[in-house]
Amino acid sequence: MKLLFVCTGNTCRSPMAEVIARAAAEACDLPGVSCGSAGTFAFPGNPASGPGVAVAAARGLDLAGHRSRELSLELLEWADVIVGMEASHAEAVARWAPDASVRVMTDFLPPGHGRAGGGVPDPYGGDLETYEATWALLACAMRGFFDWLRDAEQVPDGP
Repeated sequence: MKLLFVCTGNTCRSPMAEVIARAAAEACDLPGVSCGSAGTFAFPGNPASGPGVAVAAARGLDLAGHRSRELSLELLEWADVIVGMEASHAEAVARWAPDASVRVMTDFLPPGHGRAGGGVPDPYGGDLETYEATWALLACAMRGFFDWLRDAEQVPDGP
């Protein structure tokens, strides 16, 4: 199972989602899950944002080596499931690959959550607290995302 997370610049939201998903797959002992990320307007080679790296590091996860990638047809063909951080990202994917399976990250939030379906706000330029809030939103949505993958029988149950 190859998961691709898409945002705009690939320095904040999608790299954080990628590292959260990778950690979740490892914690659940889900073999064969690969994670990647890209940006619809990424400048290739940019590092992850400093606050994003700090928030990940506080949780024992590493974003320091991340370098941004621009969304490409090759990446879209690689991915089994594509998740945009907001509707505009899903629309960009649909323009490139009309048959791709693409969702929006906040579709996986619990029913009644204030951000459900509204997209993950871009923390770029924000302070550490802003990045913490984005991380918390992504982590919450990621639980629902992995539940959805299991329900769709796309990944095996964890222990």
